[in-house]
Amino acid sequence: MHNNIQITRPTPIDLTKRPAFFDENSNLVTTMNNLEEGKVVLIRSYYSNGLNLLKELHVHLTKKLRNNTYQEQQIYRSTFRKLSNLILLEIVQNDLEVKKAPSIGWLEKLYPDVSEFHLPLPQVQGLNSSWQWFKKGIKVPVLRNKIHPYYGVYFPTRFDHLEVFDTYLKKYVGPKKGAIDVGIGSGVLSLQMVQSGFQKVYGTDVNPNAIAGLVDYMGETKLSRKIELEHASLFGSFDKQVELIVFNPPWLPAGHDVDGIDKAIYYPEDLFTSFFKGAKERLLPEGKLVILFSNLAQITAVTKEHPIENEIASGGRFQLRRSFKKRVNAASEKTKRNPHWRDKEEVELWELIHKEA
Repeated sequence: MHNNIQITRPTPIDLTKRPAFFDENSNLVTTMNNLEEGKVVLIRSYYSNGLNLLKELHVHLTKKLRNNTYQEQQIYRSTFRKLSNLILLEIVQNDLEVKKAPSIGWLEKLYPDVSEFHLPLPQVQGLNSSWQWFKKGIKVPVLRNKIHPYYGVYFPTRFDHLEVFDTYLKKYVGPKKGAIDVGIGSGVLSLQMVQSGFQKVYGTDVNPNAIAGLVDYMGETKLSRKIELEHASLFGSFDKQVELIVFNPPWLPAGHDVDGIDKAIYYPEDLFTSFFKGAKERLLPEGKLVILFSNLAQITAVTKEHPIENEIASGGRFQLRRSFKKRVNAASEKTKRNPHWRDKEEVELWELIHKEA
């Protein structure tokens, strides 16, 4: 069934109007005006010209926009994203048409059907970074082997919640016949469960690249028989009851339309209601429901609502067996974002069981 999955990729742009151009001799003020008027700007000569323009765009916006509070940072990033995506690069026969550009394997893998097109520079940067991670692999402390995340698939860059889950699995008591991993992503939680002795894990994801990437990663190995995948939201067509259901949902409520990789970060309003309803039907009577979450939304004042606490208080389906909280590691001094709220951030593991009648 995985052969029919339509991989998502940055949308190829076919220019219909003559763009503005930018190289090392271009006027910055004119270029900024073009971007703010919504005109596309095509990078010429060297790849580094595009990188320099992005730096200048940051300088330009820093003078115009405040960037201190969490909400101000959101506005700044949104504005930068909008304008930077007007900066284009040309691609011909799977190569960037500027000098000293990186070689990006995804261009061949994802665009076998397009010979000449344009992409926004930030998306080219994303493809390049993703290709490096995919080629080299990422060492995750809780796993024996590296993971190789496919393009467009969220992967962990911090491991606090995975370490909490690792500790939980080491102390897990009970049968390990089957588990469900809702929103499998790059597969870390499923790999942890297989590593700890679960015989079968059913993994779903709304992101087709997550499923395609894991199919590619597992190949014909034993792992492919232990982890069964489906491109679907929440529980998909899996209707068997299992001993353990695991969910590492997005940690922030969506205040806007969400697509692409942002679906791993922001959750829609009805997500948890639908999840708990589906989990109730698929959890064995003595089974355990584990949710990995964070207090990020509360400490950044995005919302006071905590969807798991709400379910325990008024959902009528589950009760709390126990929960664990772990203070996250300090933010890197190199981070460009204001990390003051990180001092209060905790990752959470909630273990729920069926509510007693």
